[in-house]
Amino acid sequence: MGRNYYIDTRGRGEHPVTFTEAVINGLATGGGLYVPEHIPALTLDEIAELAQLPYAQRAARIYQAFDIDLPADTIEALMAQTYGDNFDDERICPITTLNANTHVLELWHGPTSAFKDMALQCLPRFFSASAKQLREQGKLDHDFMILVATSGDTGKAALEGFCDAEGVSIGVMYPDGGVSDIQFKQMATQRGENVQVWGVRGNFDDCQTGAKNVFGDEAFAERLLKEHHVALSSANSINWGRLMPQIVYYVSAYAQLVADGKLGPGDELDVCVPTGNFGNILAAYYAKRMGTPLGMLFCASNENRVLTDFINTGTYDIAERDFVLTPSPSMDILVSSNLERQLFELTGRNAEAIAGWMDDLREQRRFRVDETTFAKVREQFVADSIDNATCLATIKAVFDEHGYLLDPHTAVAYQTAENLRGENPVLVASTAHWAKFGDNVYRALHDLEPGAPLPADVAALSGCELNELIARETGRRDIPRGLAELDTLPIRFDEVIDGGTDDIEKAVTRFLAN
Repeated sequence: MGRNYYIDTRGRGEHPVTFTEAVINGLATGGGLYVPEHIPALTLDEIAELAQLPYAQRAARIYQAFDIDLPADTIEALMAQTYGDNFDDERICPITTLNANTHVLELWHGPTSAFKDMALQCLPRFFSASAKQLREQGKLDHDFMILVATSGDTGKAALEGFCDAEGVSIGVMYPDGGVSDIQFKQMATQRGENVQVWGVRGNFDDCQTGAKNVFGDEAFAERLLKEHHVALSSANSINWGRLMPQIVYYVSAYAQLVADGKLGPGDELDVCVPTGNFGNILAAYYAKRMGTPLGMLFCASNENRVLTDFINTGTYDIAERDFVLTPSPSMDILVSSNLERQLFELTGRNAEAIAGWMDDLREQRRFRVDETTFAKVREQFVADSIDNATCLATIKAVFDEHGYLLDPHTAVAYQTAENLRGENPVLVASTAHWAKFGDNVYRALHDLEPGAPLPADVAALSGCELNELIARETGRRDIPRGLAELDTLPIRFDEVIDGGTDDIEKAVTRFLAN
């Protein structure tokens, strides 16, 4: 146990840490991201055999292959809790085949109907288990307060994942008036005694800046430890504990397609992922590194096409790039934090190069990789971006042809796959249930322009009522219960705060004092 340690992508960490320490720390002490010293290799037979196991046991096998410092029976128990009846399909992430060459990996069958459940049902359980083990080893003597800034989906998935977790409290901030009716109600009705939600006056950047300022306030951190015995931590996608569960579903999907006779053992499968922060597609890269026969990795961008431009040019540049609001808001990101891990791997783990590029990005808002690294990027990735109008048109076209409703993020991936596909079949990562984004699905089905006002009678509907209307019109009676029941649940959290550092710190202190 514990043979695989975790190192800092920027090479500034004092020493490698264990898996449990990497999960608890989140960010490496040198400012970089943790990656495992060794990537395990699976044989084709070992991958194929996973299809004979329930999903939770597939996940446990892969975690054990990484040789993490938790007992095997603990890993199995945590995975059984993670991937159980909290998902609405016993297959956890079933695959829908639209035609012989297009398979859709449905990652949204968890409690919040977004792909983030695949990781955020897992991370909190391993966070608590890691903290417990470190306490027993005398390396830890406090509890944690998870502070999250969200544009809508991450907040709810984190709340649901950390709900009533031992030794952890969680507070989520969202832009007041800046999330959909569905997203607001998902957060505001959250159950649990250890959870808190605040609306923040301003936009998402105000929430995120406020959170970063609080994390950087050493005096506040000392006060929390002294008065409340609590340390701040984060659950965002820089945490290796968020990335590991995503590796699992790509290995699992390949095994399942072989078992279903849709792939021959060893046949290459291309993968197309809608991504803004690069974590979901990076997980596919690690699955490939482990031996899964994946071919090209298709990076699907919306109009915020910084990743597509980087993959096509080798230059990452946000110096004068406008931030665009799109129908696929979870991809509206300009700083893709997980790209750092990918470049670390493609440079042969050159921490000095990574530190230099990340310094350039911070200081100049741009960096350019060397020609050798750029060539390696092009060996693994191709990329395209889909504009807002094409995104909505794709939703309608796929529904008309297949009777299958895509959410706007998956529509970006589907069209990218169509644009880039070669001879290999393609696995499209589907990241949200359509009912999370009913307004834009309605626009798509009714040929309305992106951002166009909805008809007055439709605009007057709640998010749940709009989804019911779409379901009646399309014959799709598959709205998840967690979304369908939101109008009937009591609103628990309606407090709105300012986004200043002092305002957030006072709100956190009030929450912890209760």
